[in-house]
Parts: sequence; structure tokens; C-alpha cells
Amino acid sequence: MFCLLLSDYMSRQALNALFPMLKLQWGLSDTQLGSVSSIVPLAVGVLTLPFSLVADRWGRAKSITLMAGLWSVATLGCAIAANYHEMFVARMFVGVGEAAYGSVGLAMLIGIFPKRMRSSIVGGFTSAAAFGSVLGVSLSGIIATHLGWRWSMGMMAIFGLVLVIVYGVVVTEKRMACVCADETDDAAVHDRLAWAPRALLSSLFPSRSVLCAYLGSALQLFIQGTLFVWLPSYLNRYWGMPVGKAAVVAAGLVLVSGLGQFLCGVITDWVSGNSSLRRWNMAIGYCLALGVLLEFAFRLPPGNLQLALLAPAVFFLASSFSTCGAIIAGATSPTIHGSAFATLTLFNNILGLAAGPFVTGMVSDAVGLQIALRWLPVAAILPLTMYLLGRWCHCAQARR
Repeated sequence: MFCLLLSDYMSRQALNALFPMLKLQWGLSDTQLGSVSSIVPLAVGVLTLPFSLVADRWGRAKSITLMAGLWSVATLGCAIAANYHEMFVARMFVGVGEAAYGSVGLAMLIGIFPKRMRSSIVGGFTSAAAFGSVLGVSLSGIIATHLGWRWSMGMMAIFGLVLVIVYGVVVTEKRMACVCADETDDAAVHDRLAWAPRALLSSLFPSRSVLCAYLGSALQLFIQGTLFVWLPSYLNRYWGMPVGKAAVVAAGLVLVSGLGQFLCGVITDWVSGNSSLRRWNMAIGYCLALGVLLEFAFRLPPGNLQLALLAPAVFFLASSFSTCGAIIAGATSPTIHGSAFATLTLFNNILGLAAGPFVTGMVSDAVGLQIALRWLPVAAILPLTMYLLGRWCHCAQARR
């Protein structure tokens, strides 16, 4: 499951390291470059809930095999694209293939591990997104430097197709039924009773605090999506790094983000135990640290001191997965965890990972990428507000 999520994000993020080459070869604007990146999370956000509902009923293991095969073939389509429009269509199908993998995969894992480990499991599994981004961006930049950008995308596709074959052999519906027998029995009852739209909606949004968790996670990922996409270009333009070196340095920062994503989950479980209130407190603390460190970092001129502040800042970049994921899992029924995580994915991708690179690309075309990133820390105010409001709603609900 972890390796497939690696492939997911390698296919998604590999193109970011190739922006300077595509900009030169096809004469693309930053808005166009942002759009071929943003179309993937946009497709994921739009399709994640319906695809997750289908996967819950048709079979999660079979659905994942089909999805992984589709995003790998679509990545191969990116390698043979002849212009911007063909690349855009191929990237859209990458998003279609990846649409429900994160939510369905996380629901499978949550059903296997104990409740006290939820933040660790959510943080550990989803940290593959950061590690996959590291591998995708760094390997893509290196391969493109020596063999050309088309080989970069082709290698990502081959890696995904090999994993699909391995996954299809190792993970089957029969094996999952053995380890998740209780959840399967509950899901059968849920299939009969709670698939009506109104009942499902009330189950996905049982309280205002859960809505705040969805929104807070998505708004924090606006920052993550922006940095993952635009850091290689920022290092290339303003630090004067060649494409390959910029990709490697950006990948190092993303690696720090992945380590932070996992460790924040472990720390949150250790501090919070079974207390949702403490998880809200951790979310607030992580988001505040992210905003302050980014503000100091991007106000400095390009150089080693800026890099020294960016590293601890990105450590907290994806902390919302481990905090908000566990909060939502604790507030919703286990029988709809797949749909709940799909809803979280919808919010994360449309308001966060899709909006961040595209909006930043538009601002960059208007005032320059350096100024656009300088104002990025201001965006941390929005998730911080949602976390504070969610904590207040949680306390009010507990008093009632």
C-alpha cells in the first residue's frame, strides 16, 4: 500500500522538475505550467467520493488494482505528449486513476490497526506522498538531465506498472476479508441502511468541528501544494541552480516534510492518547509553527540562511494529515471511513493541492514567483482559524 502511494505521487510530482524544460521547449506561461500540475489534484478532488463509494461496494483491492493501472498508463501518455493540450489530457487521466486510492487505501489500513495508533498510521501511510514526491522530483530531474524529460515520465510509468502486478498478486479481496471480518460484517449492514444521500451526508458531517477539520486540512495543504510544485522553479530562477540540482534540493526539503508528517503523527498519538481535544491543540500548534517559520524564511534573500529556516518550516507542512485524519476517523462510523477519507481528499485536493499551484502561478505571472512565495505564509492564517474554530465547536459539543 505504501509503495503504491509512492508511485501515485512520483507520477503526480515528477513533472514539476521538468517545468524549466517544458517552458523553454513549448513556450508555456507559468499559468499553463500550474494548470498541468493542478489538473491532477482537481480530478482527484472531483472524483474521489463517487469512486470511493464504488470501491467500498465493488471491492477495495480490485478497485485499487484498476486505479493504479490507469494512472501508470496515463503517465506513459505524458511521456509521449506532443504539446500542452495532449499533456493536459494525459495529466487529467493521471488524476482520474489516482482519485480514490488515498481514501480507499487509508480506510483499509485504519480497519486493521488499533484506534490508539490512528495518527501514526495516517501520518505513516500518507507520508508516502512526500517520499514519492522526493523520488519523483529528484529522479525526474536527474533522468531528464541525462536522457531527456520524456524518459523521466516513462520511468515513472514503468515503476507503477510493475507495482500493479505485485499488488494484484499480494493483496486480494479474500485476504482482506480475513483480516477485516468485523468491519466487513458492519459494512454489509451499512450497505442496506445508510446509503441514502441524506443519511450518508449526515454521517460524513456529524458536527461543525468535523467540517472545520476538513477545511483546516485543505487550507493547510494549499501551502504544501504550492511549495511542492514551485520550489524547483524557485531554486532554478532565483538561486541560479541547474534543473537537476534544483530538483535534488527541493526533494531534500520534501523529504523533511515526509519525516515530519510521520513524526507529527507519532508525537500526536503519544501526547493525545484518545483525547480529541488534545489533537485539536496539536493541530493549532503545528500550523502556528509552520506559518511563523515560513514568514521568516521567505523574507530572507536566497541563500543558506533561508534554506536553514525552510527546513524546519516544511517539517510541519503536512502535519494536518495525522491530526485531522485521526479527528475525522474518531468522529465518523468505521463503516463509512472510506467515504469520510474520500471527503477529506476532496477538500484537500480542490481547496489545497489544486488551488495552491494554480493561484500561485497566476500571481507569479503578475508579480514574479519570488514575491508570490513571500506572501504564501499569510495563507497559514486560514487553517489556523479553522483549527481554533473547530476546537471551540468540539468543546461546545462536549459541554452539551
